[in-house]
Amino acid sequence: MVAYLGDMGEEQSAADAPVDRVPLRTIAREWTRLGCIGFGGPPTHISLLRRLCVEEHEWLGANEFEDGIAATNLLPGPASTQLAIFCAWRLRGAAGAVLGGVCFILPGLVLILGLSAVFLASHPPTPVLGAAAGAGAAVPAVALVAAWGLAPPSWRRVHSRRAARARWIAYGCAGAAAAATVGQLLVLVLLACGAIEVVARSTSSRHASARGVLPAMAVHSAAMGGLAALAFVAIKVGALSYGGGFVIVPLMQHDAVVTYHWMSGAQFLNAVALGQVTPGPVVQTVAVVGYAAAGIAGGLLAAAVAFAPSFVFVLAGGPRFDRIRRNTAVQSFFAGAGPAVIGAIAGSALPLGLELGHLWQLAVLAAAMLWLFVARRGVVSALCVMGSIGIVAGAVGAPVR
Repeated sequence: MVAYLGDMGEEQSAADAPVDRVPLRTIAREWTRLGCIGFGGPPTHISLLRRLCVEEHEWLGANEFEDGIAATNLLPGPASTQLAIFCAWRLRGAAGAVLGGVCFILPGLVLILGLSAVFLASHPPTPVLGAAAGAGAAVPAVALVAAWGLAPPSWRRVHSRRAARARWIAYGCAGAAAAATVGQLLVLVLLACGAIEVVARSTSSRHASARGVLPAMAVHSAAMGGLAALAFVAIKVGALSYGGGFVIVPLMQHDAVVTYHWMSGAQFLNAVALGQVTPGPVVQTVAVVGYAAAGIAGGLLAAAVAFAPSFVFVLAGGPRFDRIRRNTAVQSFFAGAGPAVIGAIAGSALPLGLELGHLWQLAVLAAAMLWLFVARRGVVSALCVMGSIGIVAGAVGAPVR
């Protein structure tokens, strides 16, 4: 989840003042292009940003770009979106950050809201239902492969001491159990794991104050309703989600399906699938939930609330990223929250799998597991292939509703 870089000495760092040398129209054009072609999640986004900013135009140095990756990986929320905002901030300050971030987010948001109108319609055509049922059946496998990809680098960062490795395993199990059983409390579990690791690594009593964050978060969204509840769910996604983008799934599922009944379990699977196959950040999934809750206005509200913290974090923290990245308490917190996030992503496969309503979907899930784990093919292709199988299944009379 978190990348740590060594001391860069006197080299230029992410804490330097932003550079004012690239026209805003160039940022608007290039960041819109990235938002249109950014299929494949954070790895693709990072690669595209590196090619644009470091290799093609040399707007940023390689070390500065890597510092930006390390710093944004320390922040809650969608790291690749924050990296896009950070790069634009380095080129044109606050104006560039806001413009670049909006242009990066907007293409995928427009597309996913359009698809939401189709997939969440009252009576969608059978091919649409088939595609949704097929792609949705693959979502539990996507959750497992996402966790599988995050686990090895996180484990390698663990100290060789037996106690540290035991805590890593315990945090992962806690996250998995929370996601599988009490998804609405997952945020508290993530915060608790991070706080416990801060205390465990602490050498002075002042670090123990991190435990005080937990009571402040003990507000349950069930006390709210309507747009306030939607905004609360979205802020959890944008400001309190640590690690890979897929951690938003267990954060949202219980609220969207069980607490507020904005959508059925099958529709939530469709929302996750749409977030994976559209360009831009996976956090766009929150817009589908918002659309189910309150139409286009709800989708726009959920997206705005979910992405707003990313702009705040970069604009307020950009000049201090280097100090944040080197802060031992911050590193300790993410050393605890990180494995809990990985466990939560893996644990979310259970409630997602239980939402499959047809036997043929189990065969599609098995095929998706083989596609991702044995053939080692990509997530987007898996969802597209399984969606195609769903269309065929619907055409031959298999149940798709």
